[in-house]
Amino acid sequence: MSMFVDRIWRARHSSGIVKFALKRIALPIVAFGPVAYFFPQLALFYAVCGLYDVARNTALNGEVVRKYFLGNGIPTWLLSPFNILMDLLTLPFINKGVYRFEDLPPAYREEVSRLIEVSRKEDLVRQLEERSKEFPRTMVFFKWYGVNVDTFLNVPGFHADWKYIQTIGVSIFNKKVSTSKHFGPMRVTLRVLYNLNDMADHSAYIVVGGTTSYWREDKLFIFDDTLMHQSFNESSNPRYCLFVDILRPSYVPAVMRACVTVIRIVSRSFNWIFYQNWKVIER
Repeated sequence: MSMFVDRIWRARHSSGIVKFALKRIALPIVAFGPVAYFFPQLALFYAVCGLYDVARNTALNGEVVRKYFLGNGIPTWLLSPFNILMDLLTLPFINKGVYRFEDLPPAYREEVSRLIEVSRKEDLVRQLEERSKEFPRTMVFFKWYGVNVDTFLNVPGFHADWKYIQTIGVSIFNKKVSTSKHFGPMRVTLRVLYNLNDMADHSAYIVVGGTTSYWREDKLFIFDDTLMHQSFNESSNPRYCLFVDILRPSYVPAVMRACVTVIRIVSRSFNWIFYQNWKVIER
């Protein structure tokens, strides 16, 4: 009997190794091998852009590199030339990766503060609680890449004519729900998160590279979401977070807004890819 069990274990173990090799080695070779063979200069260009891009991650290790080049970071890698261009267009504002509120220019801080005040007055947690409790992760958008979204909850203040704020939403994590480690696709904006409900302990937090921010200690967190990050809610209560994209500070905000417009138009047909693990509530 033990020999039979041992054979089953060995077969499953071998199958797991084969699947891992196919996923991590064979598939990337099939996908990127022809590009490297027929377009070596393009392949070299992308290799250099990707190495620069992934090296921006703090706490850089083999897992980060693997996920970037062979995992869910591939879209970010493919967009790395565009993202590097955004880094150049926003000079002399250096991308800090993780930002303090004071790092933003005064006009940006004023808009973010005003938006937070609007969200506080609307009592969003109470209004969203019933619609979101049955799903592990829920997203409600009020503005998406510069355009107002007509959703079931009317918040007129969110539909104001914001100068720097481009996306306004609320992300809800039910109790004991977390994301996997992942990368955002584009660097034309910064991600601003503001926790709307009070957390009782340190079991709800976000990790970006070597930075861990606990919602109990600091409700506001601003970062470049093309860095690998992961959000956790290991508490026994839901976590409600204001989910905001703001233009990256630059001396050419009109150009940045034009980029946002192009992104909105181009990504409209495949935006579901980035929110496939969310329940996006509209009506």
